[in-house]
Amino acid sequence: MRNKRFLSIGAIIGGGLLIFLFVLQPLFTSNKPKGGKIESTSVTNKSTEIPFTQEGQLWFLAPDGDTIRQVALEIADNDYERARGLMDRRSMTDQQAMIFIFDQERPQSFWMKNTHISLDIIYVKANMEVVSIQKNTQPYSTQSLPSEGDAQYVVEVIAGFCDQYGIEKGSKISFERK
Repeated sequence: MRNKRFLSIGAIIGGGLLIFLFVLQPLFTSNKPKGGKIESTSVTNKSTEIPFTQEGQLWFLAPDGDTIRQVALEIADNDYERARGLMDRRSMTDQQAMIFIFDQERPQSFWMKNTHISLDIIYVKANMEVVSIQKNTQPYSTQSLPSEGDAQYVVEVIAGFCDQYGIEKGSKISFERK
C-alpha cells in the first residue's frame, strides 16, 4: 500500500515536471538573453512582407482642382493603426499611400523609427489643403518631423513622390473609402 502511494506521488511530480519543461518553461525563457534582461521583440516576422491593404482612393489635386495623381489608399484611423503606420514595411510604390486621420486639427509630428523605407510625409489641414511636407525622410530616425501648422490628416507616400508629381504646400487632397 505504501509503495502505491509513493508511485502515485512520483507520477504526479513527474507529470508536473514534464508540463513545466515542455509547456511553461519556454514562456519564461524565450525572450531572455544571457544577461537575464527581457527584451521586446517585433510584432511582425521580419522575413514576411506586410501587405498593402487597399481601403480607398486618394486624389492629389492642384489648387485649381485638377487631378495631379490618383493612388490606392490604406487608412489609419484608430490609435493602433496610427501608431503602427508603415513601420516594418519593406516596400511601397508610387501608386500607394497611407492616410492618418485624426479627430481634430492640431500640430502633428511623426518619426521614422522602425520604418525601413524613406517617405514623403504630407501634412493636410481639415479643409484638405497641404500645410507642409517633410520630404525624403531618413529611415529608422527618431528625429521629430513636425507639421508647420495645424493638420487633421497626414499622408505618407514613397520618398520623391512630391517632387515627381509636383505636390506642394497649397495642393489639395480628396479621398474616399471603399
